[in-house]
Amino acid sequence: MRKQSTVAALALGAILAVCSHQANASSHREAPFITKNPKVDGTDFYMFRSYETGREGFVTLIANYLPLQDAYGGPNYFALDPEALYEIHIDNNADAVEDITFQFRFSNALANNGAGITLNIGPDGGKPIAVPQLNLGPLDGGPGQALNVAETYGVKVVRGPRRGSEGAALTHGSDTSFTKPTDYIGSKTFPGGYGNYANQYKYSNVTVPGCTTAGSRVFVGQRKEPFVVNLGTIFDLVNAPPGVITDIGSRGLLNASNPLANKNITTIALEVPIACLTAAGSTDPVIGAWSTASVRQARVINPTATYATPAKEGGAWAQVSRLGHPLINEVIIGLKDKDKWNSSEPKDDATNFLDYVTNPSLPVILEALFGSASVVAPTLYPRADLVAVFLTGVPGVTKPTTANAKPSEQLRINTTLGTPRALAAQNPLGAAQCFPNSRLGSATTNRDAGGGTTTVQPSAAGCDPTGFPNGRRPIDDVVDISLTVAMGYLLDSSVAPNSGVVFHDAMAQESITFDSAFPYLTNPTGGTP
Repeated sequence: MRKQSTVAALALGAILAVCSHQANASSHREAPFITKNPKVDGTDFYMFRSYETGREGFVTLIANYLPLQDAYGGPNYFALDPEALYEIHIDNNADAVEDITFQFRFSNALANNGAGITLNIGPDGGKPIAVPQLNLGPLDGGPGQALNVAETYGVKVVRGPRRGSEGAALTHGSDTSFTKPTDYIGSKTFPGGYGNYANQYKYSNVTVPGCTTAGSRVFVGQRKEPFVVNLGTIFDLVNAPPGVITDIGSRGLLNASNPLANKNITTIALEVPIACLTAAGSTDPVIGAWSTASVRQARVINPTATYATPAKEGGAWAQVSRLGHPLINEVIIGLKDKDKWNSSEPKDDATNFLDYVTNPSLPVILEALFGSASVVAPTLYPRADLVAVFLTGVPGVTKPTTANAKPSEQLRINTTLGTPRALAAQNPLGAAQCFPNSRLGSATTNRDAGGGTTTVQPSAAGCDPTGFPNGRRPIDDVVDISLTVAMGYLLDSSVAPNSGVVFHDAMAQESITFDSAFPYLTNPTGGTP
């Protein structure tokens, strides 16, 4: 075990070092062009059966944007882009084309009819001077607040192709407008506690047009960054005592700080009944989903910029961010195609990106760097095991039942597999127990040299089949799972010498860092305690 763990630590260091100039976490700053557009940078996408008590018949969809937010990011903080289109897409018939799309558009209105909050400065009543701050007093969500910018948004559902239809508005009561809570400026701004303030904007009993089951929920707002990865130690040549980082028993116990621990992101969270997402009349419980962000094709900078019009934007929507499975653009797609990936659609994946999956470069790079430490890339090509995990779904788990399913990269979930649940705080590996001696969440224990036949074993001790890659919960340690699969865990040892190795970064996703109720991600870090 010692030798295998050393291999895991070295390989992890290599894989992250190769990607470090592009990725700061699951999908933060993952492609050259998106680094110029942080407001539309999708960071993580989650899809899971809700494990809040009484909500088992719902699926929660979470799309995070705008990475690496510092809590002290004033005076403007982190409003989303009113000129952008944020979307969550559902494919429920496995043809790699969206069947349902939820569209989010934002409006950031300056107070005082666009003049902003002013103070009279000077003698004789003074002159009205616009203030630079986002607020001039405490905020509690009530009327009469001294808030300079009100952030609101609307949500539409489009059935069929995402373009060419106006869609229908989601409502709460008779209202189509939702409010995004102001970011966590600090404790003095929110004397009643930020949680109490933000909770006012968790909308329940939302009506989704075309959905006959009631009780959908929506929340958009700043949350604490949920992703955990041991970046500093790994980047510094795995700078930790070998007896710690190479010992699987020390996972989560390494005395190292998570560099993302004090960062925030902006969450778009939507909870919808399962019956509203699966195809009408179909018995297939598997659905696929992904998130995107788009901007207008043309942008002309206003040489005399105003708050409302710093630029003129127009033309068709152009997609600039895409996210399904975590880490795809970071560790599979080549640098020259990262921006192409972000602008692409799942229906074209088999044409544009199949070689990256069937003939992945990173295992070979790892062998070249650390072959002397027994890191050996799988020798079986094409990698049918990775095709199953990323493009077609794992048989018996997330593979659609239709024979006409089209290979495409989507996060897939079997909506009937297992009872939805979070991981217990005392057992943060939870989903890992579906495999003896592994951390592969809800994947399978049956291996096959061709990467073909795999079936989930929910009866395995401690197994939780409701975790990644059967959807993705915030708690799922996708770094460990993805690295282990990439190095051939689902293959036989005759073609994947490292198939018995569990790869880990010594840091664990802890269930105690997440809420047990919608929207599951916790309150953000404030500018002052």
